[in-house]
Amino acid sequence: MSNEKNVAEQEETVDTQDTEEVEVEVVDAEDVTVEEAEETADETTAKIAQLQAKLDETENKMLRNQADFDNFRRRTRLDQEAAQKYRAQSIVSDILPALDNFERALQIEANNEQTKSLLQGMNMVYNQLVQALQNEGVETIKSVGEPFDPHLHQAVMQVEDDNFESNTVVEELQKGYKLKDRVIRPAMVKVNQ
Repeated sequence: MSNEKNVAEQEETVDTQDTEEVEVEVVDAEDVTVEEAEETADETTAKIAQLQAKLDETENKMLRNQADFDNFRRRTRLDQEAAQKYRAQSIVSDILPALDNFERALQIEANNEQTKSLLQGMNMVYNQLVQALQNEGVETIKSVGEPFDPHLHQAVMQVEDDNFESNTVVEELQKGYKLKDRVIRPAMVKVNQ
């Protein structure tokens, strides 16, 4: 029985506490004046405006980061395309002096059959090198009879020749080469005044 009494007393205490809390809430709500409600509304509005400003700033940062990432991705793609397009540039630059030496060697006049045979073999190797370079997109720069272009030609001499117009390439001293649209080595030329 004593347990039943304790349980009943606890239930009454709980009921009383719930009632008191409700009464306190009601009393607090009644004590709030219109001015206090307006101040609370103003504080809430200010807090909403502050949170909206933070949200706008965060969205702005996110959009800028997205744009930066898109620009980075585009630059990386362009760099990769250029690297792929001009991947053979260093090897072409290294091969060009050997190609020049082949051309000089092929200009020798052959006096006997052995020399002719040797020149024929060298000519075959030279043609294979030229073909391999052409397959990679290497082309020679046309010079003789063309107007002088400082992007394609390197003028090492000026001459006066009535057979050519002014500022025209008269003679090519060393061949120039382009890899696709990039000049690997400008042609060394003589230019008419």
